[in-house]
Amino acid sequence: VKGAFTFNLTREVDVRLDPAMGGGSVWDLGCYPISYARTMVGAEPVEAFGWQVPGKTGVDETFTGQLRFPGDVLAQFDCGFRAPFRAHMELVGSEGCITVPTPFRPGLNETILLTRHDRTESIAMAGQALYSGEVEDMADAVLDGKAPRVTLADSRANVAAMLALLQSAREGRPVTVG
Repeated sequence: VKGAFTFNLTREVDVRLDPAMGGGSVWDLGCYPISYARTMVGAEPVEAFGWQVPGKTGVDETFTGQLRFPGDVLAQFDCGFRAPFRAHMELVGSEGCITVPTPFRPGLNETILLTRHDRTESIAMAGQALYSGEVEDMADAVLDGKAPRVTLADSRANVAAMLALLQSAREGRPVTVG
């Protein structure tokens, strides 16, 4: 699994750059490819390795990470505030790959690319209005007591992977997740 989520943050003063406010590219952007990889693999990572380029405030402005899952399935991603806008995911297997050009903010009509050997096929898919879906999910949970689509356990597992990646970047070594 490979992915990226980057954009150029042009403001010098921004909550994303404030360590006291939980700033950093992993918290703001990296959470998405990490969650995507965990969902696609269907398991939790067992090991993490990360590299960061901290900015003036000390938060990671550029980050590259790797996660190792059971069965030696690997995920690689980069995120950051100092590169042009990029947001994509790729699932690579022994027979081909699937490229998802807009995984984190799909529109109502989307296309994914399936490549097998030397042939690439575009596959049209119906998308969803994700933001309104998030609002409806929150309203259903708060007003009607329904369980949210993203469970607390899933959110905690994503945070565990993020913390392991950040620890690895600080210490310069692989870190066990969890």
